[in-house]
Amino acid sequence: MTQLTFEHEPDASRYALFKGSDLVSVLDYRDDGRTVALTRAYTVPTFRGHGYAGELVDRAVAEIEAEGGRSVLPVCWYVADWFEANPGRAGILRTRRSA
Repeated sequence: MTQLTFEHEPDASRYALFKGSDLVSVLDYRDDGRTVALTRAYTVPTFRGHGYAGELVDRAVAEIEAEGGRSVLPVCWYVADWFEANPGRAGILRTRRSA
């Protein structure tokens, strides 16, 4: 079984997941120093259906949590669905301020 490798590529504003030397999935983001907006999860079509995007989101959220000091805004529908399926991780989500 080929190892999955997670990489944070800050110059490209993305997280990436590789299977061996093959790029399988990316997660684009915007970071303003307080909030990381996860804007797009994408899996290369030939690798879809194996849970790679979910694995990538999980690892990216874990890294953001470990660094501390920032919240996550799930702009991408896939990321929003991932948080709904993983309610235990919702503590990192940006909360809306009431007027």
